[in-house]
Amino acid sequence: MKKCVFAGTFDPFTTGHADTVGKCLRLFDEVVVAVAENRQKACMFSPKERAEMVLAVYQNEPRVHVLLWDGVIVDLLKRENTPFYVRGVRNTVDFEYENAAFYASRDLDGEFITLYIPAEKEHLHVSSTLVKNCIAFQKPFADYVPEAVYGYIVKRGQNV
Repeated sequence: MKKCVFAGTFDPFTTGHADTVGKCLRLFDEVVVAVAENRQKACMFSPKERAEMVLAVYQNEPRVHVLLWDGVIVDLLKRENTPFYVRGVRNTVDFEYENAAFYASRDLDGEFITLYIPAEKEHLHVSSTLVKNCIAFQKPFADYVPEAVYGYIVKRGQNV
């Protein structure tokens, strides 16, 4: 059984993130979506809320497991007994950032395998920052998040 980990802050989870998970499901038997606590980011949603949004998207997909994570990725990969770490990339800026993180992680664990999955062209501009800006300025954002995430955010009181 092949398993991968796809981690991020997912503040909130976007259609680009969902596309990456969908591709992972074509490659792996199980996908662990790790909602990460990034102390360098000021998040709009709590870790619990972010995990609940992802769970809402995959409530009928038993091969997707959602968990909260506050640590280094190599430790999570060891805990989940997989070397496969998936990263979605939209552009060269994402790639440079992810590649630097890869080499830092490789120093911690030589068995670490990163798979870069390029974004589809319709998702190149989609980011959690875009969604948060739309929410903050009361602009439409339904096209940038899965339906379950949109419903969760609207129910929370961030309706546009």
